Amino acid sequence: QLPVQLFRDLLSAFSQDVVKARYTDYAELLDYCRRSANPVGRLLLTLYGAATPQHHRWSDAICSSLQLINFWQDRSQDMARGRNYLPLHSDMRTELAYAHTLMNQGLPLVHVLPGRMGWELRLVVQGGLRILERLIRLSDAQLNDPLTQPRPKLSRLDAPVLLWRACAMSWP
Repeated sequence: QLPVQLFRDLLSAFSQDVVKARYTDYAELLDYCRRSANPVGRLLLTLYGAATPQHHRWSDAICSSLQLINFWQDRSQDMARGRNYLPLHSDMRTELAYAHTLMNQGLPLVHVLPGRMGWELRLVVQGGLRILERLIRLSDAQLNDPLTQPRPKLSRLDAPVLLWRACAMSWP
């Protein structure tokens, strides 16, 4: 009973990714996220029997934020392949702040999903926020050349921090 349209959206985004190399504005980029990332969260909510309109809104915010964080994390690799997800007339600091704002909009979802699903989501959110912190540090350090910028990633050393932060999450 999974919504077929969500799979169509994913296929549409994958097809677009093959041919589209540049995004002109937020609307284009968020439309891509709506079809590439948001269906994943909605499918999971459906599988867990937790699909409601409000849960969809929160999930979409989290999934779009994670997609944007992934774009900025992989920017050097994407640019080497001829793709640039940074909208025209924008800059990394603005994009990083926007990804953070989106994530914050979705945070209530981690508190309403029961049991394991809620805890897994807390850890995913904290992982995304941890990568975002590293991207902000790189941006603040003026390491803006995407072709030489190191790709921030998580390691085992991040696990205790992520677990602590997941446990300490409070209702926004």
